[in-house]
Amino acid sequence: MDYDCLVIGGGPAGLTAAIYLTRFHLSLKVVDSGKSRANWIPCTHNHAGFPGGISGKDLLARMREQARMYGAAIETARVTRLEHVEGGFQAEWGSGPVRARSVLLATGVTNRRPPMDEDLHDEALAKGLIRYCPVCDGYEVTDKKVGVIGSGSHGVAEAVFIRGFTEDITLIAPDKAHDLSAEDKAKMEEFGIHCVNGPCQAVAAEGECITLDTPDGHYTFDSVYPALGSDTHTELAEQVGAVISSTTECVVVDDHQRTSVPGLYAAGDVVIGLDQISHAMGEGGVAATTIRNDLAKQKRIVREALQKNVG
Repeated sequence: MDYDCLVIGGGPAGLTAAIYLTRFHLSLKVVDSGKSRANWIPCTHNHAGFPGGISGKDLLARMREQARMYGAAIETARVTRLEHVEGGFQAEWGSGPVRARSVLLATGVTNRRPPMDEDLHDEALAKGLIRYCPVCDGYEVTDKKVGVIGSGSHGVAEAVFIRGFTEDITLIAPDKAHDLSAEDKAKMEEFGIHCVNGPCQAVAAEGECITLDTPDGHYTFDSVYPALGSDTHTELAEQVGAVISSTTECVVVDDHQRTSVPGLYAAGDVVIGLDQISHAMGEGGVAATTIRNDLAKQKRIVREALQKNVG
């Protein structure tokens, strides 16, 4: 085996695990495709320890520096294949096959973007005109005019959640007219949420406002939340036969982040959870400790005293 553990994914979960594992004196490789959603965050204000806020890129850079300080090797690449081999797993990416006794999947998810030009999306995201997580940054839209792009129970639930921060909310269907149940319509009325049919498209992000075009005309908001769901990156877990939940489409793990495949672990957004940095970091720490203890059951982990030369 080339490593005790291969960590696939360099977001908050994977890098936290890397810090733990290297401090357990285990050999480690992190392979990261550079697609962590944390990179999108212009500035997070609810991550403990940073009262002035910190950008996702800066947070990840600090975590990579910390992991490398203790000996973690971090490579930018996308793992395309994972398979069982005797004694562990073999992973493949551009640099060729690598073998490890254990693997931690921290591959995360990708948010589905609203219908709009890619450059406009990135500009609006950087300005806080598009936001993806009201749990993270709902406070920042307090008493502002907010649009939610979504429909059905998921869209209604997000709009109702944001209602705790502002009273001015409009739910806009992404691609056609709303098809809401009687229960959802009742919730919309109860919480005073305006409803607009689609299709919609973002057409401008000027100054401190973003404008959406709909069949009913233009609507301008201080911020827009896409509530379009996400795609979980479970491909590698499926290649080695790990159980994937049919309802959440996430990798199924036990209380210690073990998957159904011995030696394979998962943490962060690829596992059902809060989609929060702090939660992902906690799972990374749990996973790393479990990996260390499980490996110790296979082969003792003991520190040998350094031999001094006698002159």
